[in-house]
Amino acid sequence: MKDLYYKMLRIRRTEEEIAKRYGEQQMRCPVHLSIGQEAAAVGVATHLSEKDFMVSTHRAHAHYLAKGGRLTGLISELYGKADGCAKGQGGSMHLVDWKAGFAGSTSIVGGTIPVGVGLAFASQLKRQPQITAICIGDAALEEGVFHESANFASLHKLPVLFVSENNLYSCYTHLKDRQPARPLTDIAHGHGMRHLTLDGNDCFAIAAELKPLLTSLRQGEGPIFLELQTYRHLEHCGPNNDDHLGYRPTAELQTWRAQDPLLITRKQMENKGLWSAAFEKEMEDKVFSEVQEAFHHALNSPFPEPSELGAYIYANH
Repeated sequence: MKDLYYKMLRIRRTEEEIAKRYGEQQMRCPVHLSIGQEAAAVGVATHLSEKDFMVSTHRAHAHYLAKGGRLTGLISELYGKADGCAKGQGGSMHLVDWKAGFAGSTSIVGGTIPVGVGLAFASQLKRQPQITAICIGDAALEEGVFHESANFASLHKLPVLFVSENNLYSCYTHLKDRQPARPLTDIAHGHGMRHLTLDGNDCFAIAAELKPLLTSLRQGEGPIFLELQTYRHLEHCGPNNDDHLGYRPTAELQTWRAQDPLLITRKQMENKGLWSAAFEKEMEDKVFSEVQEAFHHALNSPFPEPSELGAYIYANH
């Protein structure tokens, strides 16, 4: 439990520092912060190995770190530095780290879904017991590529975990204004997938529920769709609080922010006698040191050489 709390705290403090420093105009890429959604990323990644794959969306920082990505690699990437995880050429929305099994993120909604299914298909063909976790938002289910990929994954019983982090909003539009009133899991059911809905802010529950399900994926029992109900605390894109815009009701904001995953985890640890002031200080000090060192490293690292700008472009006109 302590390790899961540490991972969530590390993600939270990292993104808070990104938000704090973003106005300095040295991170020349958009950032989509997942403050409030840390439990989903950490819970899903808990029982994934380095050999398992994960792909993500534009809101990928938490997934990358939870999967074992380098903190220095993330921060250096945001600053466009050569030792960033994508060699400074991807920015916040295009993270990749094959050593950690993080096979990429993209700014296109649903863009990594077929990539993830392709990875799972390759694992199956090679008879390798790898799982691919595809992290998406609720809006990705409105894309045709989700349905094509879900159909293929279900037909071939691929080892795919579809993880839909349902934070209710696609940019500024509520789920009720985009989809009919029915559970998201009904969509997965229509494609013949096993499915379940969990509290996306309860990291321990997510990890516990997923452990046997991931075993079944490795045994060839076919894909699983997981809906994690959660909420982002900040604006869709950027480091600010957007309460003043009025598209999210005050009561809704207060209700969800009271369910902060770090607070939930703290209460669970207190109930088990695992929380103390000394533990809290130890975690905060450790994370603060790591985050500050990562930013210091990034700010003092070199930019890529101009000659490398076209080195990773694979498409031609």
